[in-house]
Order: sequence, then C-alpha cells, then structure tokens
Amino acid sequence: MLLAEDLLLLVTDDASGRLCAPAAQVDAGLGGANLVELTLMNKVDLSGEADQGKPGRIIVRDPSPAGDAVLDAALGVVIGHAGKKPSTVIRPLGKNLRRTLYERLAATGVIRDGRGRVLGVFPAQRWPALDDSHEVQVRQQVTEALVRQTEPDPRSAALIALLHALRCEHKVVDPRRYGMSRRQLRARAGEIATGNWASEAVRKAIDEMIAAIAAAGAASAAAGG
Repeated sequence: MLLAEDLLLLVTDDASGRLCAPAAQVDAGLGGANLVELTLMNKVDLSGEADQGKPGRIIVRDPSPAGDAVLDAALGVVIGHAGKKPSTVIRPLGKNLRRTLYERLAATGVIRDGRGRVLGVFPAQRWPALDDSHEVQVRQQVTEALVRQTEPDPRSAALIALLHALRCEHKVVDPRRYGMSRRQLRARAGEIATGNWASEAVRKAIDEMIAAIAAAGAASAAAGG
C-alpha cells in the first residue's frame, strides 16, 4: 500500500470509520505523504547548487510512471509545479485524495462504505474497517519504533513523521499501555521525525506539510470563531 493509504488507515477509527484529526489537516498530510513517497522513490527531489534555477525548488529526477494510478496522478501534479517551492504542491496533491483512497481501500475489502445519516437527517459517510490485517502490521511497526526504541526503516520513519505532524501518535499508539506519557511518546516521535533517515528533499517536504497542516488548523479555527 501507499504511504498515504497507511496514514489514512491509522487516522481512521476502525469501529466508527471517522477521522481522529481535522479533515483539512488530514488532507494536507495525505498530499504530503504522496510527495514524500515520490521523493523516497527518487522521482522527485529539491534542486541543489548543481541544478538550474534557484536551490530548494521542486525538481523531477525521473518522470517515468510510478506504477500506481494514485502516485502517477501525484507525479503529474508535481511535474506541473516543477521549479516552484514544495509548499505550492501540498494542497493540489491533497485535493480529493482522501475520498479516492477510501474508495480504493473499500474496493479491495480493507474498509467498507458506511453511508448513514447524522441525527437521522444529514447524510454522512464513514469508512469502518473490514480487514485490518495490514493496518495491524503497520501499527505494530510504528509501535516498535515509538515504544521499543527500535530503529525504523525510512518508510516507517516517514509515517511516524506524518503522524507527528498531525499530532496523532497517541491515537495510534496508546502510551498508557506501555507505561509512557503522551509527552514521552510525542518526544520519541519527534526524535524519529527529525532523525537522519531522510534526505533534504524528504525533510523539506515534511516541513512544508507541517506548515500546511498548521495553516489548515488556523483556517478552521477562524471559521469556527
């Protein structure tokens, strides 16, 4: 599965099928996850001194298909933003992505489409789990790194960094089960997120995603006010 799919499964409650974080922030996280995945695949990078144009801008190293419809669509978006700052691509990458991933996961029997109504009137859509075997495995890898202090591989570290940005690590791994506080768990997630597993491009992509999440949170708070 894609990094974005793993993230979406972890931040969606298995029983209720509801998100455990604000939707706008999750959307930014999913867009960031696709950018990070393309970077981990060495398809996307940030320009350096040896490249044309300003350093620190999006550059596509390998425009060939990624072999996945969602990632290929994401790569097309990134190609359209080549030469720009990573921050410009997070929102376009996240547009309509959550529903696309939910529908794909439902089509493969991982979750189900739980249509219903709130208060018996307003239509609502939930995505409860059907087959959680993959999610359990991913959650275990995250737990091992956060609680057992094992060294995560780059993909698991990226997932933890994404969860840390969404401030959802304690909703994925209950620290009380392991004699930890939420502060300790978050500190460990932050340690992994800032570790030396990531290239400059991945680090920048995560930084831009965190900024997008913060902006989404501020916008939601302003709308609520």
